[in-house]
Amino acid sequence: MGEFTLELNDDQKQVRDWLHGFAADVMRPAAAEWDEREETPWPIIQEAAKLGIYSLDFYAQQFFDPTGLGIPMAMEELFWGDAGIALSIVGTGLAAVGVLANGTEEQIGTWVPQMYGDANDVKVAAFCSSEPDAGSDVASMRTRAVYDEAKDEWVLNGTKTWATNGGIANVHVVVAVVDPELGSKGHASFIVPPATPGLSQGQKFQKHGIRASHTAEVVLEDVRIPGSCLLGGKDKLDERLARAREKARSGGGERVKNAAMATFEASRPAVGAMAVGTARAAYEVALDYARTRVQFGRPIIENQGVAFQLADMATQIDAARLLVWRASWMATAGKPFTHAEGSMSKLYASEVAKSVTAQAIQILGGNGYTREYPVERMHRDAAIYTIFEGTSEIQRMVISRALAK
Repeated sequence: MGEFTLELNDDQKQVRDWLHGFAADVMRPAAAEWDEREETPWPIIQEAAKLGIYSLDFYAQQFFDPTGLGIPMAMEELFWGDAGIALSIVGTGLAAVGVLANGTEEQIGTWVPQMYGDANDVKVAAFCSSEPDAGSDVASMRTRAVYDEAKDEWVLNGTKTWATNGGIANVHVVVAVVDPELGSKGHASFIVPPATPGLSQGQKFQKHGIRASHTAEVVLEDVRIPGSCLLGGKDKLDERLARAREKARSGGGERVKNAAMATFEASRPAVGAMAVGTARAAYEVALDYARTRVQFGRPIIENQGVAFQLADMATQIDAARLLVWRASWMATAGKPFTHAEGSMSKLYASEVAKSVTAQAIQILGGNGYTREYPVERMHRDAAIYTIFEGTSEIQRMVISRALAK
């Protein structure tokens, strides 16, 4: 178990600088183009794969970093480059986390490599939880998974929405209801293998920001998958459902964690790190602009109104990063989020990203409102952080419930 530290070691600094170079040299020059095209940037994903950035090995190295800082450090640098392209590169990670959090060793070894493919034939994966009538309210989920004991198969029916890489993924991880009477405790996660009949892409969404990342509906019509595609296995599911039913009968209040929540809790600090990266990028553009833009005979940074804005922006970004690093270290060290530290990190960092990118536009004035400068795109991209993987309102609810205990 690594001790909490605010200093990256030499290996982490080397990885950070490597990622920063890729973000600066490959991602940023292409960011505006792919934002306008609103298409998955396959050439950049392939370039990331050739360099080893888009790979199971790289993700595993960062995920199992004993300090817990590998993932947030990597997310911050990539999203500093461009949020839309970065999400196309790391979006597979949410599905991978879903398998890592809920799957057996055999399932992890079988499916996670297929999510990435290789440098010559890159693949992506999708995590499918949200539904048209069940976003933050996971208890309202309608997608059903019914076990066909005679064939040892699960049959899935329903519609998922807001799925990153949905429909274009090689592997889909789908959260479905197996026992409707148990609400969110009656959910389970399933692997839908490549080219499984019955799975199709529905509507592809045209979005305000992160346009280079593919987001779509996933339609499941009598999708049959082998029994072995239930993450964690049926024995573990039956045991968990039996405990939940017993708690329901006895009126017990102990929480039984469902598959989607386990995935989101593991990923919230990483989303916070993404937001920090976008905020830092906008702040740096604004700082450079303020140093070089001359009005009334002097750089505008010499005006207190601008200088104080930049001071607040820098302070907020550092505070957000510290919350993210603390939560990431706690998760790796096995320390429980007794005060909802994971939600705190995601909440604060996402709100900072929206605020800082808006301030960056203000500092650039009319230039900031045009697509000639990247802060306009960064502001559009930042809007998603307070929405996906738990809205800011949901994070506040989680935090307040933790405080009430």
